[in-house]
Amino acid sequence: MKRNDLLTPEGTRDYLFKEAAAKRIISRRITNIFESFGYSDVITPGIEFYDVFNGNERSFPQESMYKLVDGKNRLMVLRPDSTLPIARLYATRLYKEQLPLKLFYNQSIFLVNPKDSGRDDEISQCGVEIIGGNEESMDYEALYLGYQALQSCSNKGFRFEIGDSGIFRELISQYDCDEQQAELIRSGIETKNYPLLDSIFSGSENPVAMALKALPRLFGGMEVFDEAEKYFNNNIKLGAKLLHLKKICRDMAEIIPSDIIRVDLGLVHKRSYYTGIIFRGYIEGYGQPILSGGRYDNLLKEFGKDEKAIGFAVNVEAAARVLLKSFDTEELEQMTDVLIYSKNKIGVLKHCNELCKNGLRVKISEEESLEKALEFAHANKISKLDIVDEDGNVQSREV
Repeated sequence: MKRNDLLTPEGTRDYLFKEAAAKRIISRRITNIFESFGYSDVITPGIEFYDVFNGNERSFPQESMYKLVDGKNRLMVLRPDSTLPIARLYATRLYKEQLPLKLFYNQSIFLVNPKDSGRDDEISQCGVEIIGGNEESMDYEALYLGYQALQSCSNKGFRFEIGDSGIFRELISQYDCDEQQAELIRSGIETKNYPLLDSIFSGSENPVAMALKALPRLFGGMEVFDEAEKYFNNNIKLGAKLLHLKKICRDMAEIIPSDIIRVDLGLVHKRSYYTGIIFRGYIEGYGQPILSGGRYDNLLKEFGKDEKAIGFAVNVEAAARVLLKSFDTEELEQMTDVLIYSKNKIGVLKHCNELCKNGLRVKISEEESLEKALEFAHANKISKLDIVDEDGNVQSREV
């Protein structure tokens, strides 16, 4: 036996029985929502050229990707993101389609996470991408679909955070710092690392520095906008972004419960392609966001097509784990409706086929005797036993 015969690679795992059922249920619930809103299903390759993820608006750190070479020695990667392949797909095969183009996907991404981080390297995602169309309508539809997807993942508490990545972009463009420091500031804001930000901006009275430092604290309800005006009132661009975001939050509160909406002006993302509205969703029982998305208006230019776009993805693994913890897990039981006992190997298959056509779930007994089959049915909470004789006749018993 070889050393790794019985191991799975770090960051991956096997999913058994209820775990696999939970993933399937979450995926089905979410994709049903997308289909009901008229979205079209697409699947992109699990292996892509490295170049797809290497550009001004689409730079992924090399160390975060699984890399390999093809038969021509060209650098390839396992798909670390679904938005970029769909941007490539639009630019090459779908650019003649009528806009807006509304797509959804249900597939995995692969990311190299730090050793012993506890994070999965293979993550199943369900998501949507809206390409083209009226910008305001696109924003509202993406936000509402995100809310619907979030609601389908949990019948308990959940939270929907909305911000604008353009606020950070505008501020950092006005702050005199290099790329490395800009990323340090972004990370400090994203993680709400107040000591780090205090050390970076210590003693500074620069209005831009004060605004950047304040971003992670600008979180809460609609009162956030009044607080933010203290920092943005002298900047026309930032003021306009603030008004636009305020309007979106007020409008969405008409169709989404207002108590789950949170304004977060410190909501920034390590994905450099986001340009405007950005949002995340959380559900009770999981500490990290299970939904993440936003607007990316400049990304398609890098693929030769200048169209605005917005999208989001749901972490199916995370939502499935929460479902497994809930008390309402009947869907996961996959209870058998009928146990079938017979020595007639062909007759039992014919009977199975008839029952399955009627939507019943069946299991063929492999027990040597009828008594053992009855014991199996009792032990596995199967309420009905069908006995198929040598002539194909069926006798049913309640267990």
